Amino acid sequence: DIGLCMKASRSGDTIKKKQQEVVGFLEANKIDFQQMDIAGDEDNRNWMRENVPGEKKPQNGIPLPPQIFNEERYCGDFESFFSAKEENIIYSFLGLAPPPGTKVCTAVLPWG
Repeated sequence: DIGLCMKASRSGDTIKKKQQEVVGFLEANKIDFQQMDIAGDEDNRNWMRENVPGEKKPQNGIPLPPQIFNEERYCGDFESFFSAKEENIIYSFLGLAPPPGTKVCTAVLPWG
């Protein structure tokens, strides 16, 4: 399952829009995912902070939601999700096999 670390309570407009875009895309493409609230659940927040790679963390060390994982494997943040979607490599980005009949471009992903 895809894990989506997000803020459920009173997120800023920018964060909320990014989260809604990721959720909307996953739902529209029938990709199973689990939302992990990092605002109300300290365990989820700590897990996210520990599992986002160091080079992907901002200077203050606290990554902003949404952060996307496939089980334990870090996929990326919103910007890398958006790029993968635009380049039609979203299934590679998520570490998933594309559904049968899907046209998929293959590319080397710079973010791991």
